[in-house]
Amino acid sequence: MNNFKPIIKNLARWFSIPWYFIVFSAYPVLALLAFNVGQVKSSSGWRPLLVSVLIGALLFLLLRWILKDTYRAAFLSTLWLALFFSYGHIYIMLIGKWEKINITPYLLIAWLILAVLFYVWATRPRFTFRDSVLALNVVSLGLVITSLVQISSGVQKGDVHRLAAKNSPVQDLVLPPNPPDVYYFILDMYTRADLLKTAYGYDNSGFIHDLESRGFYVAQCSQSNYTRTEISLTSSLNLAYLQDLDPKFNDPNSIARGTLWDALKHNTVRYELENLGYKTISFANGFAWSEWDDVNDFLTPPPFSSGMTEFETLFMQTTLARTSQDFGWLDLDQIDGQNFRDRDMLVFNSMKTVAKMSGPKLVYVHLIMPHPPFVFGPDGTHTDPADFWNDKKQYPAKTFGLGYTNQLTFLNHKLLDMIDTIQSESKTPPIIVLQGDHGPWLQPNPQHFFILNAYDLPGHTDQLYPKISPVNSFRYIFNNYFGGKYDMLPDITYYSPTPKLYNYSVVSNPCESDPN
Repeated sequence: MNNFKPIIKNLARWFSIPWYFIVFSAYPVLALLAFNVGQVKSSSGWRPLLVSVLIGALLFLLLRWILKDTYRAAFLSTLWLALFFSYGHIYIMLIGKWEKINITPYLLIAWLILAVLFYVWATRPRFTFRDSVLALNVVSLGLVITSLVQISSGVQKGDVHRLAAKNSPVQDLVLPPNPPDVYYFILDMYTRADLLKTAYGYDNSGFIHDLESRGFYVAQCSQSNYTRTEISLTSSLNLAYLQDLDPKFNDPNSIARGTLWDALKHNTVRYELENLGYKTISFANGFAWSEWDDVNDFLTPPPFSSGMTEFETLFMQTTLARTSQDFGWLDLDQIDGQNFRDRDMLVFNSMKTVAKMSGPKLVYVHLIMPHPPFVFGPDGTHTDPADFWNDKKQYPAKTFGLGYTNQLTFLNHKLLDMIDTIQSESKTPPIIVLQGDHGPWLQPNPQHFFILNAYDLPGHTDQLYPKISPVNSFRYIFNNYFGGKYDMLPDITYYSPTPKLYNYSVVSNPCESDPN
């Protein structure tokens, strides 16, 4: 026991020093990262963390100089930091209840009054705040540790080259002579031509014709197999319905997504092609759970190309700093929109370089287009994403349709340019798949599942059919190019609500264009 006395003595001395204000200044950033674990990369929190700690330190030094008392300065710093970091949360809660009232001036007056009251409390002679140091140190440290544990739980563990799902349908594939490069384009929320016509009065036949003239087969009656991106892509990239892929995807009451996101990144398609010697290339899309950031080449714009990351703008909106947007000093929506533009344009501008890279290669591109935010006009001009939503940041049907079709028009132009580049730069005719992951918002079932599904498979399109769905895409490709012996599955569509993504119900496919 005597051996521990020096340690206990040092701990007691350390915890008697009021350092809790510094730890508390780090907590809001870490808590927001923990709350969004899997949605954002933990590395996106470094800059706001440093800024928050710096604010806490400078505030303490200022109050220490004014009050000439370390304990009072530490206590008042913590109270004022609590006001600063809680402002946005309270604002969001209140605006949801009283949306027609401009609560900014009232909330600022209330916060000013609280700041003055806290100052009066901290400077009263009867309070020294020495006795509270130990408790506040322990509490602040506990909050930070709890957040760090939550953040670490979202960090995916394991080898890069692996399968995350328990029942991934792996086969012994064969590398063909002169193996083709494989390009898999996920076009988020890209719907079918028939729905574009009936829902938005938009004629997409010209684009479909352009695809067909370049050798594509366009499945006129295709539907996604699932309702949301994460479950749709996990299914298509693993050549299986989720119900058969892993037992964790069969609990209708579960809201867990860790294994789901891991299976999206470490999937059967990537595993099989990497086993054959393919290298993998992918692009950033802004959603950490769907980014393949551990591949041979992961392409992403500079981290601060727009000045701030999405996490930083989100963090600002939870603090008193959100008033910079309320008063028009800073447009956080435009900053977020520029981040989306930068990632999209990186894909468009990099495709020639990617096509020239030595192969064989798997190129995985998940474009958040024509999905909101709507940041491009039909000719590629920049648009303000806020122009398309209302005060609640909800999309009215009319403005959604306008933003959606504008962005789709620009996307069509860029897709044709990329296809021409890929086809012309490839020594062996490449495999190119263009596929929506689900249909547009604000559409009922089954229209919400109508997707663009187009295949450039030179010499191997004769057995494709109008209702082929994403779950069968790579079954067909592996069978025709790599000696696979996969059975083609029934093309079934499942709806599931959020957040219970594994509570499935079958949705019909009423398409009448299918001759079968």
